[in-house]
Amino acid sequence: MSSQAQGNERSGDNVPSLPARLLLVDDEPGLREAVQAYLEDSDFLVDVASNAREGWELLQQNLPDLVITDIMMPEVDGYQFLQQMREDPKFKALPVVFLTAKGMTTDRIQGYQAGCDAYLSKPFDPEELVAIVKNLLERRARVRTEGEDGAPDITALAGQIARIENMLKGKSGISPSPSPIKIDLTPREQSVLDLVAQGLMNKEIARRLETSVRNVEKYVSRLFTKTGTNSRTELVRYALEHGLTQ
Repeated sequence: MSSQAQGNERSGDNVPSLPARLLLVDDEPGLREAVQAYLEDSDFLVDVASNAREGWELLQQNLPDLVITDIMMPEVDGYQFLQQMREDPKFKALPVVFLTAKGMTTDRIQGYQAGCDAYLSKPFDPEELVAIVKNLLERRARVRTEGEDGAPDITALAGQIARIENMLKGKSGISPSPSPIKIDLTPREQSVLDLVAQGLMNKEIARRLETSVRNVEKYVSRLFTKTGTNSRTELVRYALEHGLTQ
């Protein structure tokens, strides 16, 4: 049994649920096929669409556990597709990962403002995509469990919304708010943080800084500890919110 299936066992009856179903929307055939194959090798069921209109039709037919979508697509782009999902009660809480060649800070903030849960810039390491997908699915499962056992943590959700709103304050609507807490970062930690915020993967950061991937992983781990975050997405949000990177 795969780790994904093990993680989806029902409590008490030891009966595994079906593998998580993903919807992948991308207009680049080569990338779409490669990502689909990697995700299926990671024990996910994957429906694919070449554009947002096809993706919307598939959403109606088979409700996925998570959506992965490109942003730059003809006719209906990823932002519009996400907005359409968020306006429909059936898909309002559906986790969405953006895959895109747009890696500027303003583009990432626009993605988070639109309601995406994670943002991965092309080219990306497929292992990181799988890690992000599993993290979001586990988080969604925890929220569902809280809903069954009691009320979800509304305070935590409100705090997340407030942090995103703070990022969008300012004259241009995207200026980060100043950090009320002083965080001492070494020059190398700052360099790694800046490159993570640009959407670079660990291998790319290692090449850029002329160091090993293991060292990059060590610096990223330190950044998690210093900022109190648990994922690259949370780290980028925290850094943008508190003006730790440009």
